[in-house]
Amino acid sequence: MSIKFHLPDFVRHFKLNMLLSEMMKRDPQFFYDDVTIGSVYGTFPTSLWNGGRSFSGMIEPQAIQGIIRQFNERSIPVRFTFTNPHIKLEHLKDPFCNTCMKMADNGMNEVIVVSPLLEDYIRMTYPNFEITSSTCKQLEDLDELSQELEKDYNLVVLDYNWNNKFDELEKIPHKEKCELLINACCTPACKRRKEHYDYVGDYQIKLTEHMKHPKEPFDFKDFECPQMGMALYQTTGYSTHIKPEDIYNKYVPMGFENFKIEGRSVPDINVLENYIYYMVKPEFRDRARLYLTLMLTRKYKYFNF
Repeated sequence: MSIKFHLPDFVRHFKLNMLLSEMMKRDPQFFYDDVTIGSVYGTFPTSLWNGGRSFSGMIEPQAIQGIIRQFNERSIPVRFTFTNPHIKLEHLKDPFCNTCMKMADNGMNEVIVVSPLLEDYIRMTYPNFEITSSTCKQLEDLDELSQELEKDYNLVVLDYNWNNKFDELEKIPHKEKCELLINACCTPACKRRKEHYDYVGDYQIKLTEHMKHPKEPFDFKDFECPQMGMALYQTTGYSTHIKPEDIYNKYVPMGFENFKIEGRSVPDINVLENYIYYMVKPEFRDRARLYLTLMLTRKYKYFNF
C-alpha cells in the first residue's frame, strides 16, 4: 500500500513542492516507507470556480502549462480546488477556468468539487478528470458519508471532525476512498466554517467580476478569523489534530491511505514544517529541514550535501 499525501499548492508553493519531490527521489531514506505525493492541489489565479481559500492575482498561459507539465512529468497530478459553493449556470462558461481545464486535460489530473451544477458540467465536458468530493460539504452523519462514498468519486475528503474518533472511523466503508484532513487549523466543531466557505465563494465571484471592470471600486469586507494565521505547533493540541505516529500505526492499518495537508494560504516555511512533521522519519527531520530551507533560499537546485 502506498501512503499518499495531498499537498498545497501548485502555484504558491511550487518551488517547495518541486524540492520535496526531488528530495523524495534522491534521499528516500529520509521518509517513512511507502510515502508518496498523491497530488498537489490548488488553483491558478484568479479562478472564479475556486473555493476553500481565496486566491487572487494573474498568471500567463505559458506559466500554467509549465506548472502542470513539471508536476505531471514527476507523475504527480495537479488537483483543482473548484469548490465554490455559489456556482450558477452563467459561471460554467468562465473562460479562464475552462482554459485551465483544457490545459490539464491529459488523463492525469483531478478536480475537487462541491457544487452539483459544476460537478455535472465537468463530468460532461471534461470526462478525463478524476473527481474528488470536498471536505467543504461538511458531512458529519455516517449515513450521508456512506452514501457519498458509494458515488462515482475517486476520493471523498472527510470533515475534520471525524479525526481521532476511531470507533466511528471503523464503521466508515470504503476507507481506501477516504482522504483525511490531518492538520486543520480550525478549532474543533467550528460554527463559522460554512460561513467562511460561503464568504470565499462570494469573494472569488465578485473579484473575477471586478477584474473585468477594474475601474470600479472593489469593496469587500474581510472575513476575520484568527485561526487562518496559526502555525503548525499552535494546533497540535486540538482534538482533531492527527499525529504522525497515528497515521502509520493506526490509520494505515485500519485501511486509510490518503492524507491531506492544508496550507494553501500560509508561508512556505510553515508548509515545509508540516512536510517534515508528517512525512520524514524523526531521525532525519533536522537534516531534511535544513536542506529544504537552504534550497528554498537559493536558486532552484537540489544540492548534494
